[in-house]
Amino acid sequence: MSVLLEIAVFNIESAFAAANAGADRLELCENPFDGGTTPSYGFLKNVATNISIPVFPIIRPRGGDFLYSNAEYQQICYDIELCKDLGFKGIVCGLLQENGTIDHKRTAALVALAGDMHFTFHRAFDRAINPLKALETIIETGAKRILTSGQVPNAFDGKELIRQLIQKAENRIIIMPGSGVRSNNIKHLQTFTGAKELHSSARLFVHSMMQYHSNLMNEEMINTMVDTSEIKAMKDLLQ
Repeated sequence: MSVLLEIAVFNIESAFAAANAGADRLELCENPFDGGTTPSYGFLKNVATNISIPVFPIIRPRGGDFLYSNAEYQQICYDIELCKDLGFKGIVCGLLQENGTIDHKRTAALVALAGDMHFTFHRAFDRAINPLKALETIIETGAKRILTSGQVPNAFDGKELIRQLIQKAENRIIIMPGSGVRSNNIKHLQTFTGAKELHSSARLFVHSMMQYHSNLMNEEMINTMVDTSEIKAMKDLLQ
């Protein structure tokens, strides 16, 4: 049985490219250098209208930590309702309390608000104080999966914890490794952990196609795209 490959995309051109390259599902984000934030309405609408594979938008009002004010929490609720109205199959979100534990009460409320949409608890999990206890708390909220790198920056380096989480989960929730997943490590990571879903950004930095560049502006025009050859290679390895 083939393993599901989710690709994180940060703009509309990457979304089309990843879908056409064979991604099974997309995680929709903006602002890659903040780690991904909630996509704009135009981005959401364009994808919902034109892409047929399942798409899970991230619901994250800002970069930084995952401790949210009441106003930020209300914003998260509005964005989840918008994604439901647009017909998305799932959303990606995560909340912590200031002591590093999972915000059980508000996460459970968001899972309920999401309704039939799958709720993925994102890499806020990797900042939780006790991963095995956090696992149980997230299961209690009703979330469908956890995206994790094993509480280190690169999922390959966190493979021992990821395998332990998958074993402890006992099919009560999906554990999806992500971060630093590429064609040169995805097969070993999947075999070692037993993961049935994997996540990659297959990130590729593309320079601007502008012919005119102002020498007075001290910034480099780079766009975050996806490497379609990487997506195809990972898909082949997971068959």
